[in-house]
Amino acid sequence: MAADWDDLRAVLHVVRERSLAAAGARLGVNYTTVARRVARAEAALELILFERLADGYRPTEAGLRVAEHAAGMEEREHDLMRHLQGRDQTLSGRLVLTAPQLMIGPYIAPVVARFVAAHPEVEVHLKASNELADLTRREADLAVRISASPGDTLMGVRMTAQDTASFATQDWADRLAKGADTSVDWVVYEQIAHVPKEAKARLPNSRVVMVCNDMAAMVGAAVAGLGVVRMPMFLGRTTPGLVQVPAMAPQSYPDIWLVGHPDVWPAAKVAALRNLLVPEFKRRRAEFLR
Repeated sequence: MAADWDDLRAVLHVVRERSLAAAGARLGVNYTTVARRVARAEAALELILFERLADGYRPTEAGLRVAEHAAGMEEREHDLMRHLQGRDQTLSGRLVLTAPQLMIGPYIAPVVARFVAAHPEVEVHLKASNELADLTRREADLAVRISASPGDTLMGVRMTAQDTASFATQDWADRLAKGADTSVDWVVYEQIAHVPKEAKARLPNSRVVMVCNDMAAMVGAAVAGLGVVRMPMFLGRTTPGLVQVPAMAPQSYPDIWLVGHPDVWPAAKVAALRNLLVPEFKRRRAEFLR
């Protein structure tokens, strides 16, 4: 009896994700479905693929070998589907775009609105995420990325360079206007959990009042008046209630790219959206720069 491909794929994702729930999330099914598929694969292959432990499923040697072969099957499937997708010259069906969530409102959504008005047969799936989608595995067709380069395996168009600066409420701007002795509160990102060196040199009485792990949280804190935040200039300029403050000089920040897999890049849907997004960012590039 041969194992079904859906069952082998379940085995692969349990090995990758290390839990039934996480595997189910990747596959778009619940964990009980994953468990059932794993059991079917074991029955078909007459092998024990996982040890059932209190803390989850641990793959056996046979489970690892099955997952290895299933990964090769999955890769060939993705290769085929990307190749077919890249040859698709229809303006209908599903199109997946991923982009940083804070860029969607002011820049991405208006372009998508124009796109769907022009191509009503295309169903756009817009994924708001700062995580890098795996375009080889077809997690997205196009991705807006903040990066120094698109990567060696992807096609890409640099839409604009960008800078960062310090932003806060008008109340903080008024306080900063009083001089370098002003006490200044900062909201900072957890990976750089200190007052920027240049700001500390300009404003010695600076201190950190909040550390965040997410830029949306930092923006919310700035709007609430908790302090000064260093952020991309486009974000500070498009957030109501914030103004640029002279706590530090603007600095360069990684560029904004539109990227896709080379196999998918020629598809009509991908090209049509690309031909709207890229000119829009180029037209508005002054909003990203000092």
